[in-house]
Amino acid sequence: MIGGSKPQELQEILKDLESSIPEIEAAAIVSAEGLPIASALPRDIDETRVAAMTAAMLSLGERAAAELRKGELEQVFVRGSDGYIISMAAGENAVLTVSATKDVKLGLIFLDMKRTAAKILEALEGT
Repeated sequence: MIGGSKPQELQEILKDLESSIPEIEAAAIVSAEGLPIASALPRDIDETRVAAMTAAMLSLGERAAAELRKGELEQVFVRGSDGYIISMAAGENAVLTVSATKDVKLGLIFLDMKRTAAKILEALEGT
């Protein structure tokens, strides 16, 4: 379990990401096992469900990448008619998941998510 000031630090990292890209509607950090670590989600979205769905998407993505010989999974990208859901590893034990509107600039969000994932990893390694 994460103790001390780590949860607050992770919340701040998520808030910084959300404030840097206005099209981000929600963000969460989940464990590789599908448990919520930190989140910045609207009130009507259950962080436990987001965590479980993220783990399921990652598991399927990893299997598909392996079966089709595409190497290590870097991200899972879902495009819906109203926007995107993107999940990216933040070390071996955590995943950053973001929900964004359809107007988001994908290059920008990928870059900022990569930077944020590095910050998350750094924060978690300090535990």
